[in-house]
Amino acid sequence: MRIGILTGGGDCPGLNAAIRAVTRRSIDTHESTVVGVHNGWAGLLHGDTEPLSLYSISGILHRGGTILGTSRTNPLKHPDGIQRIMENIRKFELDAVVAIGGEDTLGAAAALNNQGIPMVGIPKTIDNDIVGTESTFGFDTAITIATDAIDRLHTTAESHHRVMVIEVMGRHTGWIAIMSGIAGGADCVLIPEIPFEIDEVCQLVEQRKRRGKTFSLVVVAEGVKLKGSVDYVIQDTKVDEFGHVRLGGIGHVIGAEIEKQTGIETRVTILGHIQRGGSPTAYDRVLATRFGVAAADLVHAGEFGRMVALRAAKIESIPLSDIVGKIRPVDMELYEIAKVFFG
Repeated sequence: MRIGILTGGGDCPGLNAAIRAVTRRSIDTHESTVVGVHNGWAGLLHGDTEPLSLYSISGILHRGGTILGTSRTNPLKHPDGIQRIMENIRKFELDAVVAIGGEDTLGAAAALNNQGIPMVGIPKTIDNDIVGTESTFGFDTAITIATDAIDRLHTTAESHHRVMVIEVMGRHTGWIAIMSGIAGGADCVLIPEIPFEIDEVCQLVEQRKRRGKTFSLVVVAEGVKLKGSVDYVIQDTKVDEFGHVRLGGIGHVIGAEIEKQTGIETRVTILGHIQRGGSPTAYDRVLATRFGVAAADLVHAGEFGRMVALRAAKIESIPLSDIVGKIRPVDMELYEIAKVFFG
């Protein structure tokens, strides 16, 4: 077989581990040829590919980012997108495509599979919000980085008697915020699943002050909204091909209001792309490898239109159609645990 492989959407640690696993399993076990597609769906639209060999994937396990490049190209938004992809599938004689990405990339893969293009999906996102899988690679690295940042900000907050607001990624869900908040000992965690009242946050800060705690740590996901508001805080109004605006800045809104209401000096740190950069943790390397091997096996078994998933510590597969238009929210049991330590 000739198998195409692409990485779409935002980069995250573990992508190269997945590419390596798909390629190694396909060549060594199934005696197949692997073709790397550059820059996500854009590569299939423009015919931008390269052959992958055991040599080209050597030494990439620990590297962050993706050797294939990525983009937020949505092939369904191009009037002739499906036709061009089909033409390039035939041109490069691909028997199937392994798409590695988040809900947008995998949603496009599901649609293309329905058009007769054999697809297998691998879920990746630092947000951990893809339904059907207990975890996605990239997430463990992101919460490790966020927790380390919270630890560092803890000492400076305590030294200067300040409130520190730490803004982390999380458009629709607060997985990074809740997990790093618990691990880092946050005094308040704000997540998109639960709209918040700024007065309640200020009350928690003041409650700590009355108990003799002269500093506070507030962790906030970038996608949180004020109670009663339908609008995100955004960097600009430009949208990508999947209709997403660039979020960022809610931390500054919250920080300014905390300082205004409490009179306590407040500083804001936005972690941004630091969370998705650099080498993957051991957990993410292993999970990405397990996903890649399983995806290669699905392709060679002819089980198309499916996504590999972690379920009860085992790698299984589910229909790609099961994830379309859905988001996996934070487990409220985790939120209740975090609340024990608020204030």
